Amino acid sequence: MAKKRRVLITGGAGFIGSHLCEHFLGKGWQVICVDNLLTGSPDNVAHLLGEPRFRFVDLDVSGFIHVSGPIDAILHFASPASPIDYLEHPIETLKVGSLGTHKALGLAREKSASFLLASTSEVYGDPLVHPQRENYWGNVNPIGPRGVYDEAKRFSEALTMAYHRSHRLDTKIVRIFNTYGPRMRIQDGRAIPSFLAQSIQGKPLTVFGDGSQTRSFCYIADLVEGIYRLLESRYHLPVNLGNPSEMTILEMAKEVLRVTRSRSKIVYRPLPVDDPKVRQPDISLANRLLHWTPRVGLRAGLLATARDFRSRLGNKASPA
Repeated sequence: MAKKRRVLITGGAGFIGSHLCEHFLGKGWQVICVDNLLTGSPDNVAHLLGEPRFRFVDLDVSGFIHVSGPIDAILHFASPASPIDYLEHPIETLKVGSLGTHKALGLAREKSASFLLASTSEVYGDPLVHPQRENYWGNVNPIGPRGVYDEAKRFSEALTMAYHRSHRLDTKIVRIFNTYGPRMRIQDGRAIPSFLAQSIQGKPLTVFGDGSQTRSFCYIADLVEGIYRLLESRYHLPVNLGNPSEMTILEMAKEVLRVTRSRSKIVYRPLPVDDPKVRQPDISLANRLLHWTPRVGLRAGLLATARDFRSRLGNKASPA
């Protein structure tokens, strides 16, 4: 009988982390989900608790990580990821990007496990190169309010590469662009969950600035498949994963209104400090290396996400 592989996923009760837990279970792995529930939720993994190959551990990885037995892979996804979260928890964000990454890398070294770091398109800051390729060093304000997240991830990338070079650890780095799908927090604060919650409840959709800033939105199932392929690869440098179909925030707001059949209006608010004007991944490396490209169309992805939001909003939802 083939040996069952065992993965530890930090931040496993978060939006992306919980989908990764499902994906690895579906591939036959044993899954250890580690999360201190600062921004994650036990509801995201409640349906997995009866699975004998799944284990949940309530733990802050910035302090200490110990797991008995062998581990084949560690995926480090623990971190606040929404601006409202890392602005509310700036110290915790910096700690999990530095101390938490150090602890997770140390465990990977102890277990001779592969290590995959969840980095972000935010390492590019407000980019002066468009679209963004992996060899672009970015345009980040290190002392601005968003810097706590941007610099935490930039440091975690540097630390991951240091472990690879100094300890010959098998490491991977994924730079994740805007991702959406079921189980995003309703009060997440980012564009799609905000627009969906507002439109479903019949509230005005809040667009910051004039809505001309762009983003590129990738459905969660596509992202998770790309992450799995990256883990199975032999590549150690950063890889962009995201949907290269760029659109303005105002265009996204209007698309959400169409998908939800909402009559909500659009209102405008001042643009937050250091909010990137553009964001679009160059995924030619992922195409070539992983044979990966997003497959879920925007409308299909939004419909699936809207169904999830309606089910959780319950009687707060307006009639469709």
